[in-house]
Amino acid sequence: VQLQASGGGLVQAGGSLRLSCAASGSILSINGMGWYRQGPGKQRELVATITRRGSTNYADSVKGRFTISRDNAKNTVYLQMNSLKPEDTAVYYCNADLITVLADFPMDYWGKGTLVTVSS
Repeated sequence: VQLQASGGGLVQAGGSLRLSCAASGSILSINGMGWYRQGPGKQRELVATITRRGSTNYADSVKGRFTISRDNAKNTVYLQMNSLKPEDTAVYYCNADLITVLADFPMDYWGKGTLVTVSS
């Protein structure tokens, strides 16, 4: 199983970026998906999560600016980031709780991360 994230880059404060993360491999089903981030000198923190049915949860710091969504047919989760701030600078990691053909219970998988840099 692979989670491939893309869409990071350099953007000015106030700008927007859209991250994508596609899960591939021997996947039977995907439960929750989400985005986490780790800024310079900081611990990894939750940004947003979404259930298979579309229920969402956001960190207080991104509410009203970021929107998480998913396409179950494509095994893909997205993060639309608007009104970006310098403090949003971080490596963003996608996460999926999924069941593969090799196991009958869900396991956590992580992507390698994509860097988002917001300049002031």
